[in-house]
Amino acid sequence: MKSVLTQCRRIVVKVGSSLVTNQGAGLDLNALGNWARQIAALNASGHEVVLVSSGAIAEGMQRLGWNTRPTSIHDLQAAAAVGQMGLVQAYESCFRKHDLHAAQVLLTHADLADRERYLNARTTLTTLLSLHVIPIINENDTVVTDEIKFGDNDTLGALVANLIEADVLIILTDQTGLYTADPRKDPGATLVNEAKAGDARLESMAGGAGSSIGRGGMITKILAAKRAARSGAHTVIASGHERDVLLRLLQGEAIGTLLTATTLTLAARKQWLADHLQVAGKLVLDAGAIKALRSGGKSLLPIGVKSVSGEFERGEVVACIGEDGSDIARGLINYNAGEARLIAQHTSQEIETLLGYGGDAEIIHRDNLVLL
Repeated sequence: MKSVLTQCRRIVVKVGSSLVTNQGAGLDLNALGNWARQIAALNASGHEVVLVSSGAIAEGMQRLGWNTRPTSIHDLQAAAAVGQMGLVQAYESCFRKHDLHAAQVLLTHADLADRERYLNARTTLTTLLSLHVIPIINENDTVVTDEIKFGDNDTLGALVANLIEADVLIILTDQTGLYTADPRKDPGATLVNEAKAGDARLESMAGGAGSSIGRGGMITKILAAKRAARSGAHTVIASGHERDVLLRLLQGEAIGTLLTATTLTLAARKQWLADHLQVAGKLVLDAGAIKALRSGGKSLLPIGVKSVSGEFERGEVVACIGEDGSDIARGLINYNAGEARLIAQHTSQEIETLLGYGGDAEIIHRDNLVLL
């Protein structure tokens, strides 16, 4: 790991609920103090650190006197609203001991899906880092619904890594790292010390995309690493119970699992396209269109679109998928849903006849399309 992590300057650290809460009794102030101490040391040595921290709902439950996690979305949102106060107060107190300020940044998918808000969020975070302020990021659970959630803080951590073009995403958990199989079931399972982010075999090791592993399980971490790699960020999955884990990792010590980014970094605008978790619609492509996109760097023409689903307007982000449902690309579409349905499976020369006006020859231009 030494040759990779010792050169990393901008870091996103994600800590899970188990590392910041005290078994349902609210926040573990000693644990928060430990993270603040390590991050302060990294800051003093010239690193820029953004912290993605869970724990708001657990703290809200403790403050409200609730012993059981609620199931109602409104109760969860209320707990998050109350708990965010405690979470930020606790972190601010811990960082002040090291003469640092913390800043609360709450994000929703809508903040990152809108191009202007995306750029504003990036500018805010980079400004905070330039001021040596530690951003504490969480999903804005007080306003989001299941339909627009990031899904888990592993995904949020990857999106933030892409947003600020971080060098590394460090996902701290209560597990040692990624194993070749579930070590609780397979005594022959071994720790994966290093691999390439996006390697399909990793998803199988973590349980597969369709597994029943709960939200925040190992599979979400593997997929987060794959996402972070699109902007050139490496990912480390390691145990947060390791002494001084952040300091030792950045000194080059091999701890946990390192997933290296080996793909070419996407241009910033295409990275924004790739990071859309929710899309306005979907286009099912035929094999010829997929080949043209992947090997020829071509634009998507209407003749290669087999079907169109969803309701969207011109300029919205849509997903391009294969007939087997596999993700192929994301792009800004040149037609609304009704028009896209009319011209699908037709040549570009037929567009004017079908729509009554001469539109764009491409349904998605290659400059507005990113392969996944």
